[in-house]
Amino acid sequence: MGKFGAVYGIKGWLKVHSYTDDAESIFEYKPLLMESKGQLQEVMITDWKRHNNGFIAKVAGFDVREDAQAIVGNALLIDSSHLPTLEDDFYWRDLVGCQVKTDKGYDLGVVTEMMETGSNDVLVVKANSNDAFGQKERLIPFIEEQVISQVDITGKLITVNWQPDF
Repeated sequence: MGKFGAVYGIKGWLKVHSYTDDAESIFEYKPLLMESKGQLQEVMITDWKRHNNGFIAKVAGFDVREDAQAIVGNALLIDSSHLPTLEDDFYWRDLVGCQVKTDKGYDLGVVTEMMETGSNDVLVVKANSNDAFGQKERLIPFIEEQVISQVDITGKLITVNWQPDF
């Protein structure tokens, strides 16, 4: 959902980087979890406000700059069961692990991550080890109808209009 950025001031406030579509909505999710040293820990944001082009927040239990410094860079997560159910759509996380094939049936590989760019999102596809074109990875723009022909989340398959040698 986001991560803690640099410490702000001496009273333990931190910058917050939100990855949600509506950036402010990160503060609406409860419980908010923080990943620290491979462990998940619930955190309570007691106050937050806009600051410049981002946000700063006060986290319960982190009342001085030195305490807050210890959680800089920690990821902010929520349990996926708290996400709203989407009727005719999907979350980007649902695409990771999907097989990607061309309209003609060529197996391009598996989605390893999604990448945001300024113009459109991109599927990062790890190619099969025996790829006929010697590709190790493909970057395929996620442009529905033009490039993305079909997404079958339950079948873990994405069909694309894409040239395998590209």
